[in-house]
Amino acid sequence: MRWSGSRMIGMHTGSCLCGAVKFEVEGALPGPDGCHCTACRKFSGHFFVSTDVPRSSLTIHGEENVSWFRSSERARRGFCSTCGSSLFWDPIDRDWTGIAMGAFDQPTRTRLAVHVHTAEKGDYYDIADGVSQFQRVPPAPH
Repeated sequence: MRWSGSRMIGMHTGSCLCGAVKFEVEGALPGPDGCHCTACRKFSGHFFVSTDVPRSSLTIHGEENVSWFRSSERARRGFCSTCGSSLFWDPIDRDWTGIAMGAFDQPTRTRLAVHVHTAEKGDYYDIADGVSQFQRVPPAPH
């Protein structure tokens, strides 16, 4: 990383709506995915677009203001306990955390990479952006 003025190049910042929770991610952000599963739609109010970053690159300030909800046996979801902003999707047995793209300060220097769980998408919208779609999560490369 190198400094440019008072900001570190390769450092991404963000926050919840009220600012009680702020975060920093060191390094480039992977292309985000749009998850259309029922749980993500209910958590975010639409489909949930997030980028998955190593936990070691994420620093959360105001972590005492993050409420965690165990939404399944596989994952928990983090939101600001003050303003309710949906912020994190955290798989229990992985070493990364998904961070809501809408919570990042601009620019993120990313583009949507994939739509997942499209079989569960809401009936009130179409996915017509030309980005790859999977009815479920695609298998991890070997």
